Amino acid sequence: MLSVEISEKVEIAKETQAQIYDASEAYRPAANRGALVFFLMNELNLIHSFYRFSLDSFIIVVKRAIDIVAEAMKPKKPEREEPEEGEEEPAPEEEEEEEEEAEMTPRTLKKRVEALTDSITFQAFSYTRRGTFERHKLLVATMLCLRIQIRKGALNETEVAVLINNSSPAEAPNQPENLRMIPEQLWPMVCGLSKVKVFEDLLK
Repeated sequence: MLSVEISEKVEIAKETQAQIYDASEAYRPAANRGALVFFLMNELNLIHSFYRFSLDSFIIVVKRAIDIVAEAMKPKKPEREEPEEGEEEPAPEEEEEEEEEAEMTPRTLKKRVEALTDSITFQAFSYTRRGTFERHKLLVATMLCLRIQIRKGALNETEVAVLINNSSPAEAPNQPENLRMIPEQLWPMVCGLSKVKVFEDLLK
């Protein structure tokens, strides 16, 4: 009956939708890394108006990163032994079955997502680096590193903001003799950093 057939198809669609959702959630870390790098690239025009990156070109870079991982994780085909006299060659159907990709285990999937995340980061950074002035390359690398660590929760965003921004106090204390190796113009900034818990022992 038509109603039974429709019900069966609805159930299949629900299962497929659940599988798609699970797969997309598994690959979310790689997608998040791609978004992080792209938005960083878009903010580089604040450093210099020369920096302009398009979404289309970034998608090409991400696809290249995915292809590299897919090629690296592709299972190697075992060398086919020549059949001995009297033996028959394997049928094409049997060969196709052997070539079918094995079902991905959670461990394999995790490794694949990690590899994708690293590949997207490296390829996108390399692409960005080629289009930046020499004096800005280290700055871009530092910004990328800090943002990744913040996203992972390894660094506190407020503390990083204090480190990057000039948080000099209005009146810095006198610079002790034993700390004269710090340039005088930087001394107020060092004092400002020492107000943050993670840098509280900096002057010591």
